[in-house]
Amino acid sequence: MKYTLATAPLTLRFSLLPGHYYSIVAPMPLPEPQLLAWDAELAEHLGLDPDPAAHPRLAELLVGNLLRHERPLASVYSGHQFGQWAGQLGDGRAILVAELTDVNGEVQEIQLKGAGLTPYSRMGDGRAVLRSSIREYLCSAAMAGLGIPTTRALSLVGSPEPVWRETRETAAVVARVAPTFLRFGHFEHFYHRGEPEALKALADWTIEHFYPDCAATASPYLALFEAVRDRTAGMIADWMAVGFCHGVMNSDNMSMLGLTLDYGPFSFLDGFDAGHICNHSDQHGRYAFNQQPQIGLWNLACLAQTLVKLVELDALRAALDQYQTVFEAAYAERLRRKFGLAEWRETDWPLFTRLLELMQAAGTDWTIFWRTLSTPARHATLRDQFVDRDAFDAWFTDYTARLAADPQTPAERATAMLSTNPRLVLRNHLAEVAIRKASDGDNSEIDRLQRALARPFDDDAEFDDLAGPAPDWAAALSVSCSS
Repeated sequence: MKYTLATAPLTLRFSLLPGHYYSIVAPMPLPEPQLLAWDAELAEHLGLDPDPAAHPRLAELLVGNLLRHERPLASVYSGHQFGQWAGQLGDGRAILVAELTDVNGEVQEIQLKGAGLTPYSRMGDGRAVLRSSIREYLCSAAMAGLGIPTTRALSLVGSPEPVWRETRETAAVVARVAPTFLRFGHFEHFYHRGEPEALKALADWTIEHFYPDCAATASPYLALFEAVRDRTAGMIADWMAVGFCHGVMNSDNMSMLGLTLDYGPFSFLDGFDAGHICNHSDQHGRYAFNQQPQIGLWNLACLAQTLVKLVELDALRAALDQYQTVFEAAYAERLRRKFGLAEWRETDWPLFTRLLELMQAAGTDWTIFWRTLSTPARHATLRDQFVDRDAFDAWFTDYTARLAADPQTPAERATAMLSTNPRLVLRNHLAEVAIRKASDGDNSEIDRLQRALARPFDDDAEFDDLAGPAPDWAAALSVSCSS
């Protein structure tokens, strides 16, 4: 049976926790809401009718003008931002309005981002602008299409309501979906407030709903931390493999489920630059592309600190010490697939390092290089992507020799590589084109990009124009924490 948002059975597990974890708050009404985008595949996965026309007053529901659950809430958390303790934060513009059970029997929260003021808005207005909402909607689809753990976006709704950032913009709301939006910052909040019982209850709730296997271990809270560590390492390895820069890896933006959370000043690499900084607000490069694995460890150390009254300190330190090994193993597995190898050997690391040095010197396009490497018929063009062609030829000779020791057939390898190295990603200029068109009332590019990004490994002629390198004008694009 397919439900509509007006008839689907709802729950809200987080509201069953005591009130000091959240505040009950209703979304602020938005005038003239218009549905700009709708992920039909995600809707169907949630047990909803995929046809938006089947849902009465859908736009009103998706901005919170109509509510079905009597206890919508915004949760409180704290966190470190750019390495500094920021104190109390919280859902300043996101309101949890419902939970649905998907077709796999997993509960999924629905949160409206941009739904208005909450007790945690601080100096903000509680709104999201169309520009940033389009980026979040599209990047959620892009990451899901790439198979990277992420929050999802069910819908994008716009409104003529004015919102002021650097200039006058218009409001929008993204209905985003995840099993939970629980963050490292939720645990930091109760630790720094000196409320160990509240922190323990939150850890118990997390284990009960998301890590039940941890309950049967000798040290459930240590097992919880190790599970979060492993998921975090795997997520960041995924990012590095596709050239994704999050841009604002504050501890309050780190998911307890290892999901990519809070799409703001993100970008995918165009020309390779290990030290690429995608966030214009990140003046010191704390969240540069090549710093992401280390920042993952830093944030995990913040989380570990919150558990010192639940887990022996030496055990937490040992678990943190294992992060590098866990991350390297996860990254090696991604690289094994990218290179088309049946197994990864320690001697493959120098081969990869040499390639990065060549790419860095030439600014080689990350996505195009790997896709070309996956296509034997195009190997002759690879050297044209490098400044020092002789050095690349020497590297490619060594790579070819490495493949000769691999048991796969060339056809098997190519098939595997083409399913690992995407043809297209959400480059900044692609999102910018969609934003500019939508600002002029044309939402067609949002829909087109969503369809393309849901199948990033396919060779579909309809999307040939999306798979090329970034145009020259894209170099002038800048994103910041307001994006």
